[in-house]
Amino acid sequence: MAKIEGIRIANYRVLKNLTLGKLWNTQRVQPLTPMSVVIGKNGVGKSSLFDAFGFLADCLKVGVEEACDTRGRGGFQRIRSQASDESIRFELYYRQEARARPITYELEIDLDDSGRPYVSRERLRQRRKGQSHGRPFSFLMMHDGRGLAWKGEAQGRRFDETHESVSELESLIDRLERGVPGEESAETEIVELQDRRKLGIATLGALKQHPRISSFRQFVEGWYLSYFTPHAARSLPLAGPQKHLNVDGDNLGNVVEFMEREQPDRFKDILTRIAGRIPGIDRIDTERSPDGRLLLRFNDKGFRDPFYAQQMSDGTLKVFAYLIMLADPQPPPFICIEEPENGLYHKLLEVLAEELRAHATAGKNAPQVFVTTHQPYFVDALKPDETWILEKRADGFAKVSRASDNDVVRAMVEEGLPLGGLWYSEYLDRK
Repeated sequence: MAKIEGIRIANYRVLKNLTLGKLWNTQRVQPLTPMSVVIGKNGVGKSSLFDAFGFLADCLKVGVEEACDTRGRGGFQRIRSQASDESIRFELYYRQEARARPITYELEIDLDDSGRPYVSRERLRQRRKGQSHGRPFSFLMMHDGRGLAWKGEAQGRRFDETHESVSELESLIDRLERGVPGEESAETEIVELQDRRKLGIATLGALKQHPRISSFRQFVEGWYLSYFTPHAARSLPLAGPQKHLNVDGDNLGNVVEFMEREQPDRFKDILTRIAGRIPGIDRIDTERSPDGRLLLRFNDKGFRDPFYAQQMSDGTLKVFAYLIMLADPQPPPFICIEEPENGLYHKLLEVLAEELRAHATAGKNAPQVFVTTHQPYFVDALKPDETWILEKRADGFAKVSRASDNDVVRAMVEEGLPLGGLWYSEYLDRK
């Protein structure tokens, strides 16, 4: 399954210039681990980092202008870093599978002459087979909705890293349009989008002749960003099985119904494990109401009559939803959860962290997990190399460091001291 090895975010809220993990030009840096957790105090930018992934996914689904407005973002000027007049930029470095050559996706979003956000630049690139250093070859290069794409698995072209790449791109398009012989092959395709507010990968990723673009589009489309709320899980949806938990969690009962019907043996094993993780729960199932709605039912040890989701605590519903999501036989490639500790008993936090890591490291088809938190009990279950500390710089923007880069912290953890306790004692804030 595809894995993100690194990401760079520029000019997105308090994330003025932030890099986590490995990029194409920082090959000696350790990549992101199967489970990565960002910790930090209130107000340092954890929610902005979580939302940056959501913003990227929304840009693909609905276009950049609508993505700027949706989920309460308030428009481009509200999400661009304060006092900045530069474009919002993302650089994502990922592998489609463990032994595949990594691919870099770059996206820049700016305001056009009418003050509306648009895609000013978009690029996908990859080193060729056997190439271990140097600039990778672009197989999608676009500027202001116009550019070039290279078909197949191996074609591409190197472009300059500066603003001169734009003039180089325009010159190449002009030569191709005029039919001037050059080094470009029949695999080179001129692309011009009708709407500059849509991503090029959204259109080209639907075409079979662009397999690398298609794979990347499918990867981003498969991201699961949890906006789960217990209130949503207490809703009474119409009965009807559904395969996957949605981002709000309001179809939790439908997913349970699907598992009951389609995978009864697997579901029984899952519920046994879940019941062992949630104190006091003996059995979980569903019941249809007379008007065709679905009731999620919990049997508590010591009580004869069941409790329904509407009566269960926020913490119980959250843990149950997370574990059901992780039990999906076709998990999303990337799972992002913001502050899962809210409403949870502290003893359950280490259990949840261990469950998330177990699923993230379960094999080649395991999902990658990304979590933000400020709860030391959750951090106690973490390892230094999967823990990132987010702080504020003197200018108010965020900075990030990896716990494993601190020799003192690494030595203390090796001696058996829990990472959450070190963070609580402010050792992780010391340089």
